[in-house]
Amino acid sequence: MELYVCYGTFGLPTAERHPCARAHAALIAAGHRPKLIRTFGCAGTDRFFSGRRRVKRLTGNYEVPTLVLGDGRVIDGSEHIVAWASANPA
Repeated sequence: MELYVCYGTFGLPTAERHPCARAHAALIAAGHRPKLIRTFGCAGTDRFFSGRRRVKRLTGNYEVPTLVLGDGRVIDGSEHIVAWASANPA
């Protein structure tokens, strides 16, 4: 399981607002321990970062967070990752 994030998972109080932090927190709360892959970049510069280009190949967009499961399934976006984590505890 790999979780693609921008720069990190951040701490409080940012964790409540940041999509990467919300996705990571939901996975941890569900008992998962994803490998974190930092993609770096931000709006307008994403194409310059190899991690963001990989996300684009997986999802069609440069946005993170993106979760890649062990079987190759891809879950894109914090709201979908949070929902998946809630429905699929470790």
